[in-house]
Amino acid sequence: MDSSPIRVLLAKVGLDGHDRGVKVVARTLRDAGMDVIYSGLHRSPEEVVNTAIQEDVDVLGVSLLSGVQLTVFPKIFKLLRDKGADDLIVIAGGVMPDEDAEAIRGMGVRKVLLQDTPPQEIVDSIRRLVAERGPR
Repeated sequence: MDSSPIRVLLAKVGLDGHDRGVKVVARTLRDAGMDVIYSGLHRSPEEVVNTAIQEDVDVLGVSLLSGVQLTVFPKIFKLLRDKGADDLIVIAGGVMPDEDAEAIRGMGVRKVLLQDTPPQEIVDSIRRLVAERGPR
């Protein structure tokens, strides 16, 4: 059994300049024993995917408040496929309409965690997704 901590990249993609929520999530995950990398604001899908691969993360969490989820996630999934990293668990967080959350789950987003998701549910969801996937 691999005892190394779960590695998570949290990313803000696009022009959204609000990062209080993603910083709270980062702290929550760190407090739960995970290795967390926060990419900072205004990242492109290419930057986020490249960083996720370079850092060998288990989970890529994309935080969105700007309404670009239906254009960002197809790009992210294409890049992951093109780079042979489609075993990476992708989750989404932030604010979005229910129909958009359903649409991105259909694209491959494993979990959508909205702004009112309790912190422990975020931790538990990530642990469960990594355990279900098993070792990479």
